[in-house]
Amino acid sequence: MNDPVLRAAVLAGAAIGVVNILFAGFRHGFGTLPVWFYLAQLLLIPSMFFTLPMFRRAMVTPEFLTRAGRYALGWAPPYLVYSLSGELLVPGVNPVAALVNALLLLAVFAVVFAAIRRPPR
Repeated sequence: MNDPVLRAAVLAGAAIGVVNILFAGFRHGFGTLPVWFYLAQLLLIPSMFFTLPMFRRAMVTPEFLTRAGRYALGWAPPYLVYSLSGELLVPGVNPVAALVNALLLLAVFAVVFAAIRRPPR
C-alpha cells in the first residue's frame, strides 16, 4: 500500500465507518445494532476510492456547475452510506424522505465547495 491516495481512501473509509458505528451505538445501544448496519459500514472503504479522485478533478475544474457536480459525485457515495445507514435505524423513518434529505444536503455541500474551492487562475 505505497500509493498515498489508496492509503488515504482506506483510512478515511475506515475512520468514517468507526465514527458512524460509535454514534449509532451510543444513540441506539451497541447491542441493538443489526448486522446489516455493520456490513454497510464496510461500503465506506470502496466508496472512498471513487471519492478522492473526484475531488482532485473537481479542484481543477474551472466551470462552476461542472465543479459543483463533481463535488456532489465525490460526496455522494460516502455520505449516502453514512447518512442512510444511520437514518434507517430509527423505527418508522420514511426512507424516501431520508434519501431526499440526503440528496438536498449533498447539493448544498456541492455548491458551497464549488464556491470556496475555485481553481487558481
